[in-house]
Formats: sequence, C-alpha cells, structure tokens
Amino acid sequence: MKAKFTLVARLLLGLVFLAAGLAGLFQLAPTPPDLPEKLKTFNEGLMATGYFMTLLKVTEIVCGALLLTGMWVPLALVVLAPIVLNIFLVHLFLAPDGLVLAVVIGTLETYLAFFAQPYASTIKQLFRRK
Repeated sequence: MKAKFTLVARLLLGLVFLAAGLAGLFQLAPTPPDLPEKLKTFNEGLMATGYFMTLLKVTEIVCGALLLTGMWVPLALVVLAPIVLNIFLVHLFLAPDGLVLAVVIGTLETYLAFFAQPYASTIKQLFRRK
C-alpha cells in the first residue's frame, strides 16, 4: 500500500511540474487578469531578468519528467525543494488564493523527500553530520 501511495505521489508531483513548466515556457495559459498587484510586480521582475523564468520553467519540466520516469528522483526532489518553498511563500504572502495547492505540493515534496522509500534514505544523507 505504501509503495502505491509513493508512486501516486511521485507521479502527481511530476505531472504538476511538467504541466506547469510547459504551460509557462510556451505561454499556453493566459495570465489571469485579477492577479494581486504585488504578484504582478514580482512576476514582472522575474521576467525582466531575461533568463530567470526560462530557467525556472525548463527546470520544472526536467524535474517533472524525472519524477514521471522514476529516474534520479532524489536529485529532482532536491532541485525542486527551493522552487516548492518559493511557491508556498508566494501564495502565503502575495496570492493566498493558491495556498491550498501550494500546501499540497509542499506535502507531496516533503513526503517523497523524507518519508518515502527508497528516496528518503538518499536525501537524509544530505543532513548527516560528518
């Protein structure tokens, strides 16, 4: 049962990041007109760099694909960790309407990284004292 839950969690998280990355990279979904002003400013700042949003979306696509295929899952989880944290903080401070989805994504990430075998043992090694 635990193995099935881990598989479903990994596939869901992978699907979310693959879909969000593709939609963002290829601008498949229009920007909602009712975004909070602070979130608009935040997004405009990221876009103004000229590279960051592309880097972010390509990273989401690659990590989503890794999760979906089951390849290098611990690496994908480590790379996605700061992205997941930022998604949570953006929704906590700038756009509370999306907080539920951010919590779900954070819960899936945390479960896979720290509680799901075989990934947890690999990631927990990063926190060992040498």
